[in-house]
Amino acid sequence: MSLTGKVCVVTGGGSGIGEAVALQLASEGANVVTVGRTLQKVENVSNQIKNNGGNSTPFSVDVSDAEKVNSMISNVLNDFGKIDILVNSAGGGVLHKRLLTTTPDDIRRCMGSNLEGTIYCTQAVLPSMIEQGEGLIVNISSGAARGSSFLGGMIYGVAKAGVNSFTDFINFEFANTGVRATVLMPGEVDTPALSNNRPIRPSQAALDTMLKAEDVADAVSMIANLPARAQVPEISIRPAHRRDTSSETPSS
Repeated sequence: MSLTGKVCVVTGGGSGIGEAVALQLASEGANVVTVGRTLQKVENVSNQIKNNGGNSTPFSVDVSDAEKVNSMISNVLNDFGKIDILVNSAGGGVLHKRLLTTTPDDIRRCMGSNLEGTIYCTQAVLPSMIEQGEGLIVNISSGAARGSSFLGGMIYGVAKAGVNSFTDFINFEFANTGVRATVLMPGEVDTPALSNNRPIRPSQAALDTMLKAEDVADAVSMIANLPARAQVPEISIRPAHRRDTSSETPSS
């Protein structure tokens, strides 16, 4: 199948997994809206898409701000008339990994970008998807949602577990409306966000064993290209190599 003519909104679209997803979907013919907090980053991705012959529009939006999310989605609907695919990829961890060192600010930022933003963006696109009788929502979660570790840390795991539960609820409440939701749970992915949110940065040898953002983008593409009759509730994707992470256990 082709994504030609599809309108896709990708949050966290300025770097990492979101950037790779935006580039991949655009290469398959989709009109891609890149969304991120830093305008220059999403503009750079949109310009890459345009330079490759694609169509892309950047928006600088903090997805934890519901009012700004609603305004952005309203603008997209005014411009394109529909939204076929939403990929909630915005998110990230915090440096404090342990329960007793996690600060209120850590909690607000992590829950805001990972879980609240996913909910707000979904709330904003759902009415139009229901009206058109079809729509796909892909929520980027993490293996940290299923297993506790000091690499992801306490609040990141909690936030991503919430994303998993939220995805399941979408499929429960909106069954038989044509709206399908998938939660995608990657293991370690070599992205700037991973290294920036680790108190002990993995070595280059360790990074080389991890998934690449393009691997996750390929999984999103596979889901997006399935016919509307097919639903994938969840996907886990892991590095094939199981590495020793004992030397990276943080003290806080």
